[in-house]
Amino acid sequence: MYKVIATDLDGTLLNGDHQVDPFTVATVRRLEAQGLHFIIATGRHHRDAAGIRNLLGIRPYLITSNGARIHAPDDTRIFADNLPPAAVQRLVRPEIVGAHGRVIVNLFADREWLIDRDAPELLRLHEDSGFSYEVTDLQRHDGVGIAKTLYIGEPSDLAQVAANLQREFGDALYVTYSLPDCLEVMTSNVSKGRALKFVLARLGVDASRCVAFGDNMNDIDLLETAGHPFMMQNANPDLITRLPDVPRIGNNFEGGVARHLRKLFALDDELAS
Repeated sequence: MYKVIATDLDGTLLNGDHQVDPFTVATVRRLEAQGLHFIIATGRHHRDAAGIRNLLGIRPYLITSNGARIHAPDDTRIFADNLPPAAVQRLVRPEIVGAHGRVIVNLFADREWLIDRDAPELLRLHEDSGFSYEVTDLQRHDGVGIAKTLYIGEPSDLAQVAANLQREFGDALYVTYSLPDCLEVMTSNVSKGRALKFVLARLGVDASRCVAFGDNMNDIDLLETAGHPFMMQNANPDLITRLPDVPRIGNNFEGGVARHLRKLFALDDELAS
């Protein structure tokens, strides 16, 4: 019945320390060996997601920057959509970010993660992949080749950024939260759900045969697209309100995705105990 498994990473497939665990690794490897196709769909940078993929030991399609990049299992880039350079130059300005300086601004290019200040605390989320940032004067960047703008800060500050974005850009950009303290901006042409449709068409698999897992607002149309969506128990309350009919499974910090996959595919062995 099921042919494709699509999953978010943070808050979903990864544990509470934003890392992969042996139980999850064993589960996904066993299912891939049985012929299942995997798709990782994340807001993370491609190079970051690729490092996590290597630890999982599988060959998934990678949907990254919330759909602004898609890579095939052999790492060939098969889709890319960048923010307009003029928009990027506005997105890093104090009129959008706030003159108070509390919000950390990031740009995702093809190879680089550019950031406006040193923020070593963020590297904890990337220990598995080893991916790191480059401190850059973003207000001098030409805006070319940028897949995503990411704002990191207190929810109250990000709410003001979101209001500024709405006032200046309206629906011309795709603005979403991946975590309560992470506000992400891409071109309006992309999302995880649109990217999932692209990959499913490439595989020749109907959405009715796709299982998907997510936990936050940037997973909305991923879950709406898949025929068999599941939401984490630790999901954002706003996501639960938005998609009340999507079944909820275990927590990410308890290997919830792996445990549910073992139920769906009847993988009953000692690892599940």
